[in-house]
Amino acid sequence: MPQYAKLQPKVRRSVDAAVAKFAEHTHAGLHLEKISNARDPRIRTIRIDQFWRGVVLAPEKGDVHCLLAVMPHDDAITYARSKKFSVNQALGVLEVRDQVALEEMSPALEKVAERTNFRLLGHVFDKDLVRLGIDRELIPLVKLLTEESHLQAMEKLLPEPQYIALLALAQGMNVQQAWDEVAQCLPVEEKPKAVDPDDLVTAMRRTPGKVVFVNGPEELRDVLAHPFDMWRVFLHPVQRRVALRPSYSGPAQVTGGAGTGKTVTALHRAKFLAGRGGRVLLTTFTRNLAEALEKQLSLLVDDEDVRGRIQVKNVDALSYSIVGRHHKPGIAGADVLEPLWEEAAEGTQFSPTFLEREWEQIILAQGLESEEEYLGCTRAGRGVPLGKAQRSVVWRAIGHVADGLAAEGRSTFHQLANEAAELVRQPEYDHVIIDEAQDIHTAQWRLLRRLVAEGPDDLFIVGDPHQRIYDSHVSLASLGINVRGHSTKLKLNYRTTQEILAWSVPLLGHAPAHGLDDSADTLDGYRSPMHGRRPVVRAYPDMDAELNGLVEQVRSWLDAEVEPGAIGVATRYVWVARKAARRLKEEGITAYQVPSKSPGVQVGSMHKMKGLEFRCIAVIGADENSLPSVKAITPEDEDPKAHAQDVQKERCLLFVASTRARDHLYVSYSGSPSPFLPG
Repeated sequence: MPQYAKLQPKVRRSVDAAVAKFAEHTHAGLHLEKISNARDPRIRTIRIDQFWRGVVLAPEKGDVHCLLAVMPHDDAITYARSKKFSVNQALGVLEVRDQVALEEMSPALEKVAERTNFRLLGHVFDKDLVRLGIDRELIPLVKLLTEESHLQAMEKLLPEPQYIALLALAQGMNVQQAWDEVAQCLPVEEKPKAVDPDDLVTAMRRTPGKVVFVNGPEELRDVLAHPFDMWRVFLHPVQRRVALRPSYSGPAQVTGGAGTGKTVTALHRAKFLAGRGGRVLLTTFTRNLAEALEKQLSLLVDDEDVRGRIQVKNVDALSYSIVGRHHKPGIAGADVLEPLWEEAAEGTQFSPTFLEREWEQIILAQGLESEEEYLGCTRAGRGVPLGKAQRSVVWRAIGHVADGLAAEGRSTFHQLANEAAELVRQPEYDHVIIDEAQDIHTAQWRLLRRLVAEGPDDLFIVGDPHQRIYDSHVSLASLGINVRGHSTKLKLNYRTTQEILAWSVPLLGHAPAHGLDDSADTLDGYRSPMHGRRPVVRAYPDMDAELNGLVEQVRSWLDAEVEPGAIGVATRYVWVARKAARRLKEEGITAYQVPSKSPGVQVGSMHKMKGLEFRCIAVIGADENSLPSVKAITPEDEDPKAHAQDVQKERCLLFVASTRARDHLYVSYSGSPSPFLPG
């Protein structure tokens, strides 16, 4: 599906027509051509147009045919001749390997092996390799290996489960440990009891993350009408095991880098639990993320009864609706808050920013209601110790803001969450699923905890601390939410190419992120099986020239027949986004500011881009004055810990914006580059 979605619209229409013609023909095989010298005799090709051909796997039994790839004619023939398909004897899934490339490696490996008696896998019995799913035909080849680097060179040629098994053994794991690694690729909890090596169709059905079955022209049209959307709701093996697990004994957590399918897993979990009759709340941090969840859920769930049992609401809207049952809340915006914090800071040694964070991260987070409670509380997470006299000054200053808000009948959303939590008398849902959990504030966590009774499948928590772009640093254990032992980490990125990932991950710096379960979180093993072009970084003398470069880049994507709505432009500041959208419009390019449902290039701040995906992303304004933003950084001499957190938050913003791209990433700046940019 991702490859089909990347084809130009004209080619996609030709694919649709060819598949429809094939499906209607009573003697389907007449449309398929055998390939001479093919490593797999079941491979065929089908004509798409004069230039493009489809590669088809035609099992020897039955009437199921699988369209594998659509490529230019010569590339399709090369692909068809070189690939070999088989059924993994341990997992029962369909696999493909580059047989020609492996055969070409064999003489070189033999020559190296002649010079030494050492064999990388000489200590492993053949029967154990078979138990781990290694194809018998490959065993003589892998037994020639003398260096781990030679095995690593085979990564792109071998099926992923087989490479995982071999690498585990090469790195010193025993057979059971290697199986534990391979078992992560199982689409279900249990390995199949019996595997027929000749039954490709059953193997395809056990490979749901890669093969889509369609019955009839209408279902095919639905799938091909929304290729990227359909791809986004597919479950890969590890995701499937997590999302469709019959039950968890309590809270469960799923973490992973951008594009690893955490949200897809959350959506399928919501469908699964609602399908069993449960009342499900699916929540996230911002409104536009909630709207994106609604859209994906509509693609995934077509049963009205099941859909009716799933409520999608972001946490602020949830707080507002609960408090709204008792009185109409008034929300304080920046126009109200900023003057109050300025007044509160006058005559103290503290800045408005310091006071506001003390209020949000300590007082509201712990639900402190008196000066006595504040004087005796712990201030974990804050970088500057405060004596009792200083705390009294801080309490009075913050009290000025709280009194000012109360006088106007207004509150912040964090205050609203605390109020809503107090108003919840009994659980309102059977299951609560939280997406983008790393950005949820402690006060909001208290509300979510009260909305569902403690017990099996109560909380399903999905997030990535490397994408934390707000001031929320939460310890779930301190809230009585224990996810230890019920955490799964997703490592494969199915959205972004490896080239974009390799460029984006260093943006985060070297320090590990702090997880919700109080443990350090790293991106070890985070990678993508997809490859493409490297990101492009452009420097310009001034912003006007940079915007001209943006117009030129967007135009080149449009000329390549990328749909306007599949192009995103991300900036650090809203005013720059407005300027970019205006320039694109002046140049005749349809553009809208995020969030927008109109078909056109989507332009927005990096915060607004969270949770969205595009084929092509242009990140503009990546200069030293914008990233990091001076206004967003606490001075180091005021609070070194807050300063470090702020800098990391700015790194995360750039990482989030860059990993919205599926195929192409373009980054530009005027003047001097951001210190975050690689190299």
